[in-house]
Amino acid sequence: IYRLSMLDLVSDGSTWEEVVILAKAIEKAGATIINTGIGWHEARVPTIATMVPRGGFSWVTKKMMGEVNIPLITTNRINTPELGEQILADGHADMVSMARPFLADPDFVNKAKAGKPESINTCIACNQACLDHVFKNTRATCLVNPRACYETELNFPATAKNKKLAVVGAGPAGLTFATLAAERGHEVHLYEASSEIGGQLNLAKQIPGKEEFHETIRYFNSRIEETGVQLHLNTRFGKDVYDQNGFDEVVVATGISPRKVDIPGIDHEKVCSYVDVLTGKVEAGEKVAIIGAGGIGFDVAEFLSHQGEPTSLNTKAFMEEWGVDMDYLTGGALKEPAQETSPRKIWMMQRSKGKMGAKLGKTTGWIHRAALVKKEVTMMNNATYQRIDDQGLHVESRGKTMVLDVDTIVICAGQVSFNELHNQLKEQGVKSHLIGGAFEAREIDAKRAIRQAAELAAEV
Repeated sequence: IYRLSMLDLVSDGSTWEEVVILAKAIEKAGATIINTGIGWHEARVPTIATMVPRGGFSWVTKKMMGEVNIPLITTNRINTPELGEQILADGHADMVSMARPFLADPDFVNKAKAGKPESINTCIACNQACLDHVFKNTRATCLVNPRACYETELNFPATAKNKKLAVVGAGPAGLTFATLAAERGHEVHLYEASSEIGGQLNLAKQIPGKEEFHETIRYFNSRIEETGVQLHLNTRFGKDVYDQNGFDEVVVATGISPRKVDIPGIDHEKVCSYVDVLTGKVEAGEKVAIIGAGGIGFDVAEFLSHQGEPTSLNTKAFMEEWGVDMDYLTGGALKEPAQETSPRKIWMMQRSKGKMGAKLGKTTGWIHRAALVKKEVTMMNNATYQRIDDQGLHVESRGKTMVLDVDTIVICAGQVSFNELHNQLKEQGVKSHLIGGAFEAREIDAKRAIRQAAELAAEV
């Protein structure tokens, strides 16, 4: 098998005619299969991250079909059996290749063969635990499957002593613990105060380009049914519920709440939290200030600067957005990106002097920054928030004082752990464990929450 770069995505890269000449030479040299390579590392176009449409580059392989007489493999952002089948049926390739989907679920093929695609733990293309780890020279694993590359260390054998367990909170940590503990043989009751499972995942799935989180929620719904977890929605858990049911232990995964910031005028009607915006409780105005430039701040900026169908759901629109010439008329197949406009004027600010979004993932942070620059989001570091009043947000940055005449001020300044229940239970002598954001509120770290939950499920 020979992997050929069929789309360089760099200026003065190979022309389509040159790619075809190379493919024919490779065939003549004795290769029996050609795999499609997309983009150089230096390319300014996202090629594998979650905002790339599913199967978004299979058109390149289709263009090569018929130019050589050996099978062609297409690649990049193929993460479901249905998508793979559709690509083959549409004649885009002879085969499809996947890598990260098998980290997410090593039983991917067996589940597809058995006709159970709903039970597949779908790769969300976040790169947080695989590629980001590799580039930091640490062990690759998977956000949605913490056992990946830990197969000899993290196991879930049948328990020798069945326990009756209560899990409070159906976010990433609670869902992971509940389903793995039930799989081991424990009787697990999962309590969720809201009307649906998912916790913070329900906010993440609202962000344009992060629609894959719908799949994670779908997977956990399937797992709840498969493992026999008894789900109690719209139910608050307290000592009374504990006493009535005779639980052996309680696992508290109640998550986080947005951090409040101490700025004069913080109670002004212009001010709201990111939760208010992402849940639709508050409709942001035409001029918005975002306080905080971590992962949540960037997500809110993307949410508010977008209009219409996300380009992550439309291949042609995505290629236009990032300046990819699907007619392949130039070397590297680049053209001017489409001019984008935000429906709002947005300022995003942070107190620190460092680069905006410095803690975003190594393989995806540049994409988020570039996307907001394209939409003319103003980014300000080294900001001091002086006060909020009817005029707007009074702020100083790099020695310059200004008043931002905004309609809405969205607070994205971190989170605090919501762990009161755990403390109450411990005081009353209940054996209680604390996991996820309720244990440590550090950004919204699903990777850490899911791993911590899995490790506890292996021990309990």
